[in-house]
Amino acid sequence: MRRCSSMHETATTLISPLFDTPEIRAIFAPAPTLDRFDLFESALADAQAAEGIIPVEAAEAIAQAVASFTPDEAALQNGLRNDGLPIPAYVAQMRAALPPGHAAAFHKATTSQDVMDTALVLALREVNAILTIRIDAILAALDHLDARFGAAPLMARTRMQAALPVTVAHRLSEWRAPLTTARRDLAALRPTLESLQFGGPVGDRRGMEGKGDAVAARLAAALDLIDAPCWHTDRSRIASYGAWLARLAGATGKIGLDVTLMAQQGIGVVRLTGGGGSSAMPHKQNPVAAEALVTLSHEASMLAGGLQTAMLHEHERSGIAWALEWLTLPRLCIAVGAATSGCVRLLAAIESLGDP
Repeated sequence: MRRCSSMHETATTLISPLFDTPEIRAIFAPAPTLDRFDLFESALADAQAAEGIIPVEAAEAIAQAVASFTPDEAALQNGLRNDGLPIPAYVAQMRAALPPGHAAAFHKATTSQDVMDTALVLALREVNAILTIRIDAILAALDHLDARFGAAPLMARTRMQAALPVTVAHRLSEWRAPLTTARRDLAALRPTLESLQFGGPVGDRRGMEGKGDAVAARLAAALDLIDAPCWHTDRSRIASYGAWLARLAGATGKIGLDVTLMAQQGIGVVRLTGGGGSSAMPHKQNPVAAEALVTLSHEASMLAGGLQTAMLHEHERSGIAWALEWLTLPRLCIAVGAATSGCVRLLAAIESLGDP
């Protein structure tokens, strides 16, 4: 009997190549996430030292400790089980690594949510850079198909029935439009999304001698983020981003669904290289890549709904809705990453397009 090589492996490992994107999954891995925690804390110490809230020597000690410190991830996981999030254990480890005279200056007047939300938007900035490149690659692939096959005849279909003759260029324009809109809307969304989170324990930036806003401005500049009012419980930017991700997956899913139908035997207006085989019917050539885009679109829609649910944060911080974001948003980003990369591959696999 075969056994998994790792206790962390599951049956989903066997199907992940269809629905995963390693570049985006890596962004949310523990090591880069901890690096973003370190980046926030070091920048915060510098900003507070510049405003005279902590000694310059303390900020220098924090920078040195952060640069050389390797956290105990097992202890962080145990802390997560006890505290509901990893930051208290992370802060305890970092303070233990600092000279006693400077330990109290670390993580001063901030809170776990400031660290984790800012680390999140730093991660999403990387995701957005990847998705922008992927959207551009899809649009370029559509332009290439238009140049090759745009003038070819194609029967339009409404409600799955033959309607009126058009050209391939018409179908391609339908595929292109929502992607162009998504590209434009991401550019408008990013300044709001990629914003500093900094509110302190209850969101009012207290404990910094009335200089909380000045510290926030310095911190945002250091991290190259927008300086924004605290948004601990205003999760509208996260929900809006989730909706945008679902729309992008829907745009690629539309392409996948059309290609799946266009490849049907008896219609055959698209021919793909490769294709999936059947274990029982060797004559079949299944449009697997196209089908996967439809599946990913459905998944993205469900996950985006979860982010809408997670907008309900009780009082000044939620231990429920916030945790739901942790479960939902990374997987949504991964799904959309898989959809966009899969769409590029699908379009590249089109050998012919148009009525025979």
